[in-house]
Amino acid sequence: MKEKFQLEYVFSNISMSVLWNSISTPSGLGEWFADKVDLDPNDPNVFVFYWGKTCQTARLLNNRTGSYVKFRWDDDMDDEAKPYFELRMSDAELTNDVVLTITDFVEEDEREEATKLWETQVAALKMAAGL
Repeated sequence: MKEKFQLEYVFSNISMSVLWNSISTPSGLGEWFADKVDLDPNDPNVFVFYWGKTCQTARLLNNRTGSYVKFRWDDDMDDEAKPYFELRMSDAELTNDVVLTITDFVEEDEREEATKLWETQVAALKMAAGL
């Protein structure tokens, strides 16, 4: 059974609107999360992620503009735990930094690998944002 975990990353010198675009739009996600991201032409709530010749689809479950996006991979739709991944932005008021909190679900023995993958992805996000 998959378990929930969270990771937090602090971004200095980035505007909320730039980070929001990077985590919520196909073009933004295509700059760091996958090689390419499209919307399903038949359902604008389904994002199609491409890594090389592999593709995977995820349904946008919920979002609040300027705050968070929440997805569920289509191959997790029947999982009883209802796993999802969420990208949530918040202000660190004292420092004016932006905090990105990632919530994900993984099998217990895959947590270290998933953490490393997210760290790699966030490094790519920072690079794409010019940080």
